[in-house]
Amino acid sequence: MAGAFGKCFDPTGARYGIPTYLWRYAPDGFATRRQLRARGLRPGGQPVAAQVLRPRYRRGPLVAYLYRLDKAKPVRPMTEAKRRALECAMRARRTCPQCRNDAGYVIPASLGVCVPCAYPEGQSQEME
Repeated sequence: MAGAFGKCFDPTGARYGIPTYLWRYAPDGFATRRQLRARGLRPGGQPVAAQVLRPRYRRGPLVAYLYRLDKAKPVRPMTEAKRRALECAMRARRTCPQCRNDAGYVIPASLGVCVPCAYPEGQSQEME
C-alpha cells in the first residue's frame, strides 16, 4: 500500500504500538465505543486493543479506538437515583437564569439566557 493508505495499515503494531487498520477494514471481534453501546455493551476497563485510521490529506488521520468484544461487559442498568439526577440536570440546563422559566429547550451557552430574554426588543418588533 502506498501513500496515505500505507501509513494507516499496521496490523502488527510496529508503527503505532497497537494494531492499526484502515477505516472499515478491522477484523471481526473488535468494536468502537459506539458500536459496543449499540449492542448494549461497554469496554469494562479493558485497554484499547487496536485502532482504525481514516486518512485525510490536509490534516492528520481520523482515529477510532477499538475494543475486544469478548472482553466487553454489559451496560449497567439505569437506577432510579441516576434517573432523577439526570432529570434534575436537564431541567437546570433548560431553566433560564434571568426569568426562571423552563424554556423547553437547552439554553444556548452562547446566549446564557433563553431567546426571549436575550432579544426582548426583537420579539416585540416582529409581532407588529
